[in-house]
Amino acid sequence: MQIRIWSILFLCMLCGFVSAQNNDIKIKVFSEHEKEALLGVNVLFEDLQKGAITDNEGIATFTGIPIGSHKLMISFLGFKTIETTITLPTTSAFIFYMEEAESELNVVTIEATRSTRDIRRIPTRIEVIGGEELMEKNMMNPTNISMVLRESTGIQMQQTSLSSGNQNIRIQGLDGRYTQLLRDGFPIYGGFSSGLSIMQITPLDLKQFEIIKGSASTLYGGGAIAGLVNLVSKTPDFEPELDIMLTQTHALGSTANVFYSKRNEKFGVSLYASGNYQKVYDPEDDGFSNLPETTSVAFNPKFYYYPSEETTFWIGLNAAYDDRIGGDVHKIEDGQNGIHQYTEENISKRLSSQAVYKTQLDSARVFTIKNSFSFFDRELNVPDMQFKGKQVNSFTEVTLQHNYDKNDWTLGANLYTTSFDEADSAPLQRDQNDLTFGAFVNSNFDLSDNWILETGLRTDFARGWGIFVLPRVSLLYKNDSGFSSRLGGGLGYKTPDLFTEEAEFINFENILKIDEDVLKAERSYGVNLDFNYKTKIFDETVGFSVNQLFYMTAIDNGLLLNLNADNFFQYENADGLILTQGAETNIKFSYGHFKWFLNYALIDAKLRYLPGNPRKPLTAKHNAGSVLMYETEKWRLGYETYYTGSQVLSNGTETTDYIYMGFLAMRNFKWGGIYTNFENFTDRRQSRFSPLVLPPHENPTFPEIYAPTDGFIFSVGIIIKPFGNHNEHHDDH
Repeated sequence: MQIRIWSILFLCMLCGFVSAQNNDIKIKVFSEHEKEALLGVNVLFEDLQKGAITDNEGIATFTGIPIGSHKLMISFLGFKTIETTITLPTTSAFIFYMEEAESELNVVTIEATRSTRDIRRIPTRIEVIGGEELMEKNMMNPTNISMVLRESTGIQMQQTSLSSGNQNIRIQGLDGRYTQLLRDGFPIYGGFSSGLSIMQITPLDLKQFEIIKGSASTLYGGGAIAGLVNLVSKTPDFEPELDIMLTQTHALGSTANVFYSKRNEKFGVSLYASGNYQKVYDPEDDGFSNLPETTSVAFNPKFYYYPSEETTFWIGLNAAYDDRIGGDVHKIEDGQNGIHQYTEENISKRLSSQAVYKTQLDSARVFTIKNSFSFFDRELNVPDMQFKGKQVNSFTEVTLQHNYDKNDWTLGANLYTTSFDEADSAPLQRDQNDLTFGAFVNSNFDLSDNWILETGLRTDFARGWGIFVLPRVSLLYKNDSGFSSRLGGGLGYKTPDLFTEEAEFINFENILKIDEDVLKAERSYGVNLDFNYKTKIFDETVGFSVNQLFYMTAIDNGLLLNLNADNFFQYENADGLILTQGAETNIKFSYGHFKWFLNYALIDAKLRYLPGNPRKPLTAKHNAGSVLMYETEKWRLGYETYYTGSQVLSNGTETTDYIYMGFLAMRNFKWGGIYTNFENFTDRRQSRFSPLVLPPHENPTFPEIYAPTDGFIFSVGIIIKPFGNHNEHHDDH
């Protein structure tokens, strides 16, 4: 009996001794200046390879830390890294204050990569537009996001209709259907909305743009062959935000945008409303509109619920109405007949919902479920023809994220459905019903302090088209001297769809439906390599950075629209590759209040399925730009110059090159600001080089569009911010 008692006492002593050898500790991290808790700080015991991330209270919790001295590293984007040694056991609290690093980038959280890492530690090449640059583009064009995208290196906004103003985004020379548009991670505005999509996304409630060039199908599925654009919405904060933006152009376009957001401990709300009226505009006085008469309104409320510090739930609604009619000015304004007959009218209605539930399961795991439904009703009317239909889309996704100091990965699955129902009165019934289920995993792993590897794999099942396995890999090298380089590549695919740029150009007339028994899905492979260097020159008075990108994307089974023997258009697969390759150069100088951005894009897009491998039509091989900015607390001045090289039309005709210039001036006040914009003040427009409309007047033909059509636009506006100026500044890349 005594032996058993002594054994129990010995075990208790041993357990106490072991417990004394290990410690459960909490490390608190605050900002040095504001003394505020920092969320998301990386805390690492280097010798133990144990890491944690601080919570909302700035606390990182560790268990089982042995007694003794340990090297501790605390790092956070925008702050100077702390490297120190702590000794256990101790009765002192572990509290650290991080000093803000003036030369570092502001904190930029990227959503499109499905990772919580900061932008400098992500192997995928990402371009981010936010803060002051996004506000500047909003002032240039407050009606839609085309201005933001058009002035990004290697991106072309291709106008598909003079009468409606429809535009498609082209990344590195590839058609708009190869770029996936996302909003807060939700697929938006694809398919039936076609070229109207860019024209119906208003910019004031957006916080930043995230652009990935090159195949991103592994991240988000089919359609992201050329890349993706993720639009990130503003979210409510404890400080209320109210932005009122009013703009008037000399072309008789009036726009009003209002955004409000506010949250408390448990609830939050954001409300966005916009309205635009554009009178029909004909700068050539040729009797045909260069800007259609447009009436559009949009309303987007979101409601947030925060049941705990670890959990967020939000639901949003989006309602939009858009009516645009272009063509014969006399017909639009006076309803005349005779030779005044031609008009093109697009009437569209949209209603969509989004819901997201996100919770922090523990210090390392995050669970997210999201869902959206979208209803789109469009009616296109031209003389003697109507194209009308409704489309319903749904998207559901579940993801689980694991975030560690040196490794993070995301596992997920999603279901995407789309159903297009053409009006029963249509002579050709071209209904489409598609369903795609996908599962994916994406991982980032720190091989060392200098090398980071990203890998991903997606498997999609597309009903009627088969199974698609999509791997991708990216490698990042970075050092402490300001140099970094990324090498990446992946596979992609796109299932055939009725709604292409070619179909939009002919108003979907006499096009046969998609034939699943004959057509194959388009497949792609691509690779890109970029180099980055950032330093200070001229006795460290001038900041200098350069980014050089090289890329190549090839598409097999490209979808073509050809005329058959019965004079109907039908879709066929190309017998050969569509190949685009080239380079992009971005250079930035900064000195005091001045910044100078220079860019150049080489886009060599070839149709290798045709004899002689001709250039892809409506794709300029050489593009360049220069933006000079002067910014103080009171003033913002910007002068832009863009060069677009010659292009080739579908008939083989080579177009002229042209230079496009703009100037923006804004005066800031405590309550907001006033601004004026001289867009395209040299009045470059296609009608100066070649006709925009060909006779006869009552049944005109419209050539392909390769240059601006609206010419010089002068605008003035006012921004009212009753709760103060909340603009954020941030660098690209």
